Amino acid sequence: MLFQRVCLESIGYTLPEEVVTTAELERRLAPLYRRLRLPEGRLELITGVRERRFWPSGMPPGDKSVESGQQAIGVAGIDRLQIGALIHASVCRDHLEPATACRVHHRLDLRPDCQVYDISNACLGLLNGMVQVACLIELGQISAGLVVGTESSRSLVETTIEQLNRDTSLTRQDIKSAVASLTIGSGSCAILLTDREISSTGNRLLGGVAAANTKFHRLCHSGRDEAGGDAMRPLMQTDSEQLMAEGIATGAETFARFLQELGWTRQDVNKAFSHQVGPTHRRLLFDALQIDSGLDYPTVEYLGNTGSVALPLSMALGVEQGWLNRGDQVALLGIGSGINCLMLAVDWQRAPVEGGKVASPHPLSASQRGQSSSLPAAFPSPNSQ
Repeated sequence: MLFQRVCLESIGYTLPEEVVTTAELERRLAPLYRRLRLPEGRLELITGVRERRFWPSGMPPGDKSVESGQQAIGVAGIDRLQIGALIHASVCRDHLEPATACRVHHRLDLRPDCQVYDISNACLGLLNGMVQVACLIELGQISAGLVVGTESSRSLVETTIEQLNRDTSLTRQDIKSAVASLTIGSGSCAILLTDREISSTGNRLLGGVAAANTKFHRLCHSGRDEAGGDAMRPLMQTDSEQLMAEGIATGAETFARFLQELGWTRQDVNKAFSHQVGPTHRRLLFDALQIDSGLDYPTVEYLGNTGSVALPLSMALGVEQGWLNRGDQVALLGIGSGINCLMLAVDWQRAPVEGGKVASPHPLSASQRGQSSSLPAAFPSPNSQ
């Protein structure tokens, strides 16, 4: 797929204030650790995740999707009446019916003829939403569209800890399928796409490719379908080792097609943002793609795996930290359970401008960085990790 008319205008994001360290999770797993004689520090050593964040209990995901959407609209300075589509694309949503996008649309005060709906595709949801909005813009049906999503990890992590401590039949081998669930973090993101005729940035979404290797759909799955909120008692079963191997293999095949579709070589990729799973996954993925991992902007160490918002949230932070330069050819490398893969290309020109100077999508307050966190005063640059 190739686009001529579509620009990535802005990205808004919101992060929880509550920082939960991996060391704290291990303390809560003390019954399991004592029974199986597991050494302290094992979880962080295996996953590379130092901390993640939780939203307050009982918070509907749509609340933060509204905040992130307001950020994206405000930074871009666009008239919200120009937005002709709103897609809510995270795994987490307020309820089964109606679409969470309906409440977000109402709170954002978007126009009544706006297309409004939810989509969900594990960790690729927001990227899928970008493609749908881009197609609507390319066809001339809308001039701007907003993709939003909020992932909430508290219930999954707490339910996993509860089960691991309660089930005394579990062995060291058994608990491997639960490790990935303990890396999940919370976050929210919104992506505003516009027709290039009304864009103030000129950040063109050039196109991309998709792949579905669905014979591996059982490698990572939850239980029955449930909506968001504290009533959720989710559990995930993940064959992390095989999922990583097959996901990277699928990614490598998709990346070769991606380069061919864009007419790029590997040397044409100046920067990249990948789905945030862990340092080992990142290293093996970039080795398989045969590009420098130093082009990537990693966030998983201090945000955890934030699911469908992980890649665009990393991009938002990268923009905020000045990671992208004018003329950078940017690869968005999405790989999700299923196994699905979606890779998109952006020709980056500049961040949105407010009042004559470059605007951050959402400057972080000290409380949002987490006073108890081991983070420095600002999010670290990739080279410092």
